[in-house]
Amino acid sequence: MKVLRSRLFDKMRSEQEQAIASERRLQIGTGDRSGKIRTYNFPQGRITDHRIQLSVYQLENFMLGQIDEMIEALATNYQAELLQSMEY
Repeated sequence: MKVLRSRLFDKMRSEQEQAIASERRLQIGTGDRSGKIRTYNFPQGRITDHRIQLSVYQLENFMLGQIDEMIEALATNYQAELLQSMEY
């Protein structure tokens, strides 16, 4: 009986570890360039958010914390996607 309990415990633990590892891989992403979120182009003074295809030409202000324009665009995009998903 102890052997059976031990094997069941090992199997359950293994399944949990696989689920955790799978979740981590999803969160980390692929690491390739196609998974990038934002590009900072210092020579041109430009920030591009690739999720919403928005470029802002105020890099210095952005780095000083003036990020309202980007946040508003991201929030608007998120709300539009949410509304679109609710329509189906």
